[in-house]
Amino acid sequence: MAIQVGLIGFGLSGSVFHAPLIDWTEGLKLAAVVSSQPGKVNESYPDARVYPDVEALLNDQDIQVVVVSSPNLTHYDYATQALEAGKHVVVEKPFTNSSEEAERLIALAREKKLLLTVYHNRRWDNDFLTISRLLDTRALGNISYYEAHFDRYRPEVTGRWREQDLPGSGILYDLGSHLIDQALTLFGKPNTVWADLRKERRGGKVNDYFHLVLGYSDLRVVLHAGSLVREPGPRFILHGDRGSFIKHGFDPQEAQLRKGLGPGDTDWGRDAAVNYGRLTTDIGGLAVTGTVDTLNGSYEMFYRKLADAIRYGGPSPVLAEDARDVIRIIELAMESHSKGRVLTLEHRNR
Repeated sequence: MAIQVGLIGFGLSGSVFHAPLIDWTEGLKLAAVVSSQPGKVNESYPDARVYPDVEALLNDQDIQVVVVSSPNLTHYDYATQALEAGKHVVVEKPFTNSSEEAERLIALAREKKLLLTVYHNRRWDNDFLTISRLLDTRALGNISYYEAHFDRYRPEVTGRWREQDLPGSGILYDLGSHLIDQALTLFGKPNTVWADLRKERRGGKVNDYFHLVLGYSDLRVVLHAGSLVREPGPRFILHGDRGSFIKHGFDPQEAQLRKGLGPGDTDWGRDAAVNYGRLTTDIGGLAVTGTVDTLNGSYEMFYRKLADAIRYGGPSPVLAEDARDVIRIIELAMESHSKGRVLTLEHRNR
């Protein structure tokens, strides 16, 4: 029998990033949704039960997994309630608004012997998968510099909750969560953090620009996002003692999901050839420059791994402890900006 999944929220995140992939995954069934728009839900998922509030969903004894895809301010409370109700939990990124909240959720899930994971889907971006594979080949040698961008051109400030002066709002929690998680996945925890945060746009209430530098013993990681980038540069830049890799363009899966496409459709997760990364290295003392075909992206792997973890005891798609570490880096970045200096992780943990 398929694992019954309940989804909290059917806005952009719930309707685009979660519901279609849950519905696609063998072994999972989107059984219920909390939404104030039942017509919108049932238009796409006619068999799903639609509940008006979280309490009604949690009282549904058939629901085994709850996906929290609601505004950041609700993540901790809804995840706590779901774990207390005996449900496995998926939380949309960012995990929580503080590392203390993250620790409490991790402890509660451990106590209840339930799976708690966080939807860091961009571990399955096509460019990130390609870089991970490239690093495994050692074609660049020892990496000394890694730079990742998530730049957009959105000059107008909107009234959406992400742009209000609320805990967990702003670009650092939003796009920063993606870039930090990718960096920690590749390189582990840094020794130091330095950050510059800004409100770029006129009338902005929260930071819409960040520039982070994560310091490792022999490596610098630069993570950057801006809201006034009309002409973006490279998405990734990597330099090592044997070579360099430069990559432009964005993974297409978000755009494809917005169009109603998904796994199994033609060109799902496939990069345009014009965006293939450029590798410069050497083989046997001979300089070599060429393009690297981008691996296909695969957001569906998150929910496939989730189903396997619940049914067969497989590994969690994303460890909650990893997501907690992302929040710790965000907190340290905000403190670094306010104090105007480099901070160490030891400083944060005191």
